[in-house]
Amino acid sequence: MENALGVIEGAATVFRRVTAAMFAYYFQLGLRSLRRNPALTALMVMAIGFGVAASMITWSVFRAVSGNPIPDKSAQLYTALIDNRGPQYNDQGEPPEALSYTDATALIKAHKAAHQTLLYEVAPSVLPEGSQSVPFTADGYATNADFFGMFEVPFEYGGAWHASDDDGRAAVAVISHELNQQLFGGADSVGREVTLDRHTYRIVGVAAHWDPQPRFYDLFSGNAFSDPVQLYVPFNRAVDVQLDTAGRNNCGSIPSYGVGRDGWLHGGCVWIPVWVELATKADADHYREFLTAYAAEQQRAGRFNWAPNVRLRDVANWLDQEQVVPPESRISLLVALGFFVICLVNTIGLLLAKFMRRAPEIGVRRALGAPRWEIYQQFLIEAGTVGLAGGVVGLLLTAIGMLGVGLIFDPGIARLAHLDLSLVALTLLVAIVATVLAAFYPTWRAAQVQPAWQLKSN
Repeated sequence: MENALGVIEGAATVFRRVTAAMFAYYFQLGLRSLRRNPALTALMVMAIGFGVAASMITWSVFRAVSGNPIPDKSAQLYTALIDNRGPQYNDQGEPPEALSYTDATALIKAHKAAHQTLLYEVAPSVLPEGSQSVPFTADGYATNADFFGMFEVPFEYGGAWHASDDDGRAAVAVISHELNQQLFGGADSVGREVTLDRHTYRIVGVAAHWDPQPRFYDLFSGNAFSDPVQLYVPFNRAVDVQLDTAGRNNCGSIPSYGVGRDGWLHGGCVWIPVWVELATKADADHYREFLTAYAAEQQRAGRFNWAPNVRLRDVANWLDQEQVVPPESRISLLVALGFFVICLVNTIGLLLAKFMRRAPEIGVRRALGAPRWEIYQQFLIEAGTVGLAGGVVGLLLTAIGMLGVGLIFDPGIARLAHLDLSLVALTLLVAIVATVLAAFYPTWRAAQVQPAWQLKSN
């Protein structure tokens, strides 16, 4: 038995060595063939290079804008919406894309979800340490302690503030890695203070780089592809110190905003997204029933004069509803793929001309006993070398094309397109596989060459 296994292993080793040797031999033949007719080779390589570059540039953009920003929990996170305007002001029956202060705080106080958060965008003035320092504006959010756990915010130092800090309106803050570098040179700044809009906050945590794209939790303010967030402060504290919203404030259909800030705060303007974490479909159904019951209660109280109109959308559904993926990215990708197909069709014609020009060589090899599968193997490997060369050219063109993405797409989207290792590997793989597939018909035609006709004609 051991002898039989040894024979099998030995045969397998010999087969692998012979296969590797044959592959190397045909690869060398492919390289020689490329040098034999440089003009034809250059046409094929450039066709593949331009086609794959156009496809990869548009794919990098589409990949960036259409990815799942939080794949581990996207099916468990829901945004809650309540119609506080009435059907006459709705767009195709849809309620506003955020909540008023009254409704947002009521949902949080009801605590019908295990984890829940509310937020609004802020842009306070930051005063660095030192008398010669110049203040600057930092983008951030006023939110609550659940925000960080719900959205899986990673920390470099410290952590999130506690729920008691929300209730106590504590002057605490979490800053980003980038802001920490700017203010404290990257050192552990937990326990130190930062001045925001003339109010002092104690730093409790430094978030590691975290920039989900698209920024699903604040599509209301149009921040799907904005720069990374720099700081976070407690929602209740921000309201107390009158830290104004830097995001969207939708009061479109309200005839009167009320008197002063308090009138606006407790009026019908919507400006606060609310998110809840619900582990199961049953939990989501129960929470949807709670939203309906809340809206019905507001109707009975005379605040709403219409039937309850609520929505509870998970991350994927919310991204679709808000049409986060720009239509130009889909159109550009389809156009680029069509261009790539045209390049492949041209490559098929060039390969056919190249292979059929070598009919006498094929006839001699077939007359000497070479089977058709060896012809297939040789010519497909040769096509693979063309694809590899085209892929290298495509990489160079892709790197150059990345510089011009901003001419077509919004700058916030353009900055997401970059040439990483996965895109490099995909570019080379697509170029090689596409060229080999395109070579099947020319190779089949070449393998059908009749040795007798070629020997007779020569």
